[in-house]
Amino acid sequence: MATPVTVIVPTYNERDNVAELVARTATALAAYDAEILFVDDSGDDTASEIARVAADAPLPVRVIHREHNTGGLGGAVLVGLEAAAADLCIVMDGDLQHPPELLSVLLERHAEGDADVVAASRYVGGGDTSGLGTAVRFGVSRVATWLTRAMFPIRLARSTDPMTGFFLVDRSRLDLAALKPQGFKILLEILARTDLRIAEVPMEFGERRHGTSKASLRQGGTFIAHLARLRFGKMSLFALIGLIGAIANLGIMWLLTLTGVPYIWAAIIGAEVTIIGNFLLQERFVFADMRTDARGIGGRFAASFAFNNAEAALRIPVMALMVETWHISSVLATGLSLIVAFVARFLFHSLVVYAPRRPRSTDADAEPKPDTATIRIIRAIDSEAMKPGEL
Repeated sequence: MATPVTVIVPTYNERDNVAELVARTATALAAYDAEILFVDDSGDDTASEIARVAADAPLPVRVIHREHNTGGLGGAVLVGLEAAAADLCIVMDGDLQHPPELLSVLLERHAEGDADVVAASRYVGGGDTSGLGTAVRFGVSRVATWLTRAMFPIRLARSTDPMTGFFLVDRSRLDLAALKPQGFKILLEILARTDLRIAEVPMEFGERRHGTSKASLRQGGTFIAHLARLRFGKMSLFALIGLIGAIANLGIMWLLTLTGVPYIWAAIIGAEVTIIGNFLLQERFVFADMRTDARGIGGRFAASFAFNNAEAALRIPVMALMVETWHISSVLATGLSLIVAFVARFLFHSLVVYAPRRPRSTDADAEPKPDTATIRIIRAIDSEAMKPGEL
């Protein structure tokens, strides 16, 4: 019996893409009991075009037209998940940048039975990001991905592209009432709010055929607000400790300069003292839930100490340059440089210093070992400590 699947396609003024998307999707899913469900927020006649194409389509095609697009694209996907005929749902964009030919690959990967979500990633081996267009868009995408993974280092440990819009999900594993999507990033919402197993397949992100990109500064602001709403706990603790360290750094530097120590040496001494102090506080209050799966404390300290010193080696000359060229106080220049360094430090510690160790396997066919008590405890901590908060 063919596997039932619903392909959910949120659309916004995508009239010219509908016929080709339906034709390619029908070909890709010929072996499945598939339907296409469009959730349309368009102001043009996209919904009428969907109805026209549906009349002769080789598979069922439905459309839900929303007059009020609550929650943006993410809200449209949630409507589609609620209305889908099948529990196995695949979400994809309507602009043909997500190749419909990959639909069967997602289903085949899910059939292996070890994943609740299968995401099409632009960044896993074999993926391609050329469809992003400009280097600026690529850079923004990568920075946003790094920041997101840093804020959810356990939930997103196995996700290279948590903001992809092309993914398969088993609806029966979701609590739809708990999802509160805003903007484009519905997969991030799903992964952050649920403890799901994720797998990835590489995707060649295509170029847009028709229409225009929906990305904008407003959408960027919505993403940042959504990310903060989902999880600001870990980063805020890191920021608080960083603030304490910055105050201590400035205080040490001020005291040393009062005693006649040159400000460069005072800055170096202040940096070294606070690097060690910050590490100890972060171990205790920020990354305690990640220590067991990470490398040993010696390795964590060495990585943290080396990175912070490398960052300081770059930051202090910049601080000196500001003092000499802008003629501002050394304390003010140090404060400005510490603010700039904060994001880089958080990303490195979350993604590198406390990254889970990869398990070593000497036998490719060995049976997976049952969870140890320690792993069960860590997962229990994760289920509580990593629950998204609401600001």
